[in-house]
Amino acid sequence: MELFDLTGKTALITGASGGLGGSFARGLSEAGATVVLAARRLEKLEALAGEIKSAGGKALAVSMDVTDPASVEAAFKTVQDELGGPADIIVNNSGISRDNWFTQMTEEDWRAVMDCNLDGVWRVAKAGANALMEAGKPGSIINIASITAKRPQYTIAAYAASKAAVEHFTRVMALELARYGIRANALAPGYFKTDINDEFLESEPGDKMRKRIPMRRFGDHKELTGALLLLASDAGSYMTGTTIAVDGGHLVSTL
Repeated sequence: MELFDLTGKTALITGASGGLGGSFARGLSEAGATVVLAARRLEKLEALAGEIKSAGGKALAVSMDVTDPASVEAAFKTVQDELGGPADIIVNNSGISRDNWFTQMTEEDWRAVMDCNLDGVWRVAKAGANALMEAGKPGSIINIASITAKRPQYTIAAYAASKAAVEHFTRVMALELARYGIRANALAPGYFKTDINDEFLESEPGDKMRKRIPMRRFGDHKELTGALLLLASDAGSYMTGTTIAVDGGHLVSTL
């Protein structure tokens, strides 16, 4: 559909070397966007870029560590230099977890989660929004949150707290950026298999979790594409400051 068409747009995806990031990149490319694949593992990004190009898409791999301000700035400069303008769409997808009871968690692990999941979102959004404002262009920033921001689980205190903060930060972003034509929204996946949670979802507790989801299954990565394109494209042109949950009904389930 024309409303969801991203031809002529550039989309930057952080954490693009991971499962969800790669899926986001493929979906945005299939909608017509030039995709900028950003992560620390450049070799994986190059492989994904090759895959997208082989399918007829346009892709650029750039090294970015969201915990390093200089790395973030350098990546956005590369986008400007290589593509001749800023990214129109930014998908803040980088994330880590350090699972433990909060009473046993180390200062180092807590800070690592916050530095990547929250501070990293701020660094990337700041750089991307400033680039758009300097160019006088509208845009869309999509922050990947989580249903754990609303439905916590044991041993993920840092992860859940970081994602709850990302949700509220998204609302503030939307308020401050609306006057510049830049929208900010969040996408909150339910349980999809990723590098972060694969071991848990394959375990007995993970299977018990699956049975509590009204749809009785975990999500497929492609099932996030529709919501992502809604937020990225003109189809969502009057949406800002909102969070869309894609979770198989998890948030409405009874305990």
